[in-house]
Amino acid sequence: MKKVLILIVVAMLTVPLFAGEGVLIDFSLLTADITIGDADSPNQNQRTLMDFSHVAGSNFVDRHREAMRTSLAVANWEVILASSARTVQNLSNSFTREARSNQFETVMGVRVHFPVDPFNSWAMIRPPFEIPAYENTTVDADGTITRIEGDGITSIKSRFEAQEEGEPAYGVIKNVGVIREINVRYYGLNFPYGLSVILIDSFGNERNYFMGHMRHDGWQSVTWRNPAYMQEARNRELRLMPLYPFSTPFVKFGGFLIQRDAAQVGGDFVTYFKDVSLIFDKAVLEQDRDIDDEAVWNIIETREEARKVWEMERFGHNQVLRFLEQQRQATELPFGHPDRQQQ
Repeated sequence: MKKVLILIVVAMLTVPLFAGEGVLIDFSLLTADITIGDADSPNQNQRTLMDFSHVAGSNFVDRHREAMRTSLAVANWEVILASSARTVQNLSNSFTREARSNQFETVMGVRVHFPVDPFNSWAMIRPPFEIPAYENTTVDADGTITRIEGDGITSIKSRFEAQEEGEPAYGVIKNVGVIREINVRYYGLNFPYGLSVILIDSFGNERNYFMGHMRHDGWQSVTWRNPAYMQEARNRELRLMPLYPFSTPFVKFGGFLIQRDAAQVGGDFVTYFKDVSLIFDKAVLEQDRDIDDEAVWNIIETREEARKVWEMERFGHNQVLRFLEQQRQATELPFGHPDRQQQ
């Protein structure tokens, strides 16, 4: 019996038993598959649709409110340039769109127009809103968003999480402790630019993970490995952490950062992204407990609901301003266009 216990202890000290692996975000799942507003074709992604009409005020008719919904559809992602690069030409020629792939069907295509002049610059590819970690709702085929009622938020998965083990997530992975590896699949075109992945933790901290330079031709799988990761448990700092009511740590996808050195070629840059995956230690060991703490106290649900409302208001105001700007924008064909009727 003593020998068996010794073997178990040795195994626990040498092998990380409670590791996790998952696809944080898969851009092939973010295709436009639902039509919102007056669009003639699908323009939003149903699974990730968010409604921001409640922060718009009372001066909008129902038709406008129905259009005040956005999603993580590929075409909605933002390309943010360094302040020195924000000229009209660079901003107009920096955007994302769906791209057909023979290998992966649909991926996210990114075009960035860097300054031609020899100085350092960068571009961030960001989601249209900060991906919510707790979004206990479902979206119907007509775009109606319905809240899921339950005993507590811990018993319901956010629709931005993977619903089943092995499925890709839509930007959020829960129960993440120490990250061991980050993997990105992208299509390179021999540009010598630096690529980083931006992750946001449960405290709201953003961290950039440098993946390397994009000197590749075709699809590549690049990996960041944590240089401070301790493989053997005997070398780690051992400590007990309180469980309830502390929320389970999570990470959210914050975007990509592409950096261009002054000595490198400027102008147009194009690349494509398939997905981002993680290998990590689990923060909390999943096990059956005698009492459902959240069903009794509702502490996490109350706290995270307040945080979700704050996140919705923050991105909602920006989306309303963009909606108003689109309504004011001129839609007439330019003078001299062949399809323009001569008066």
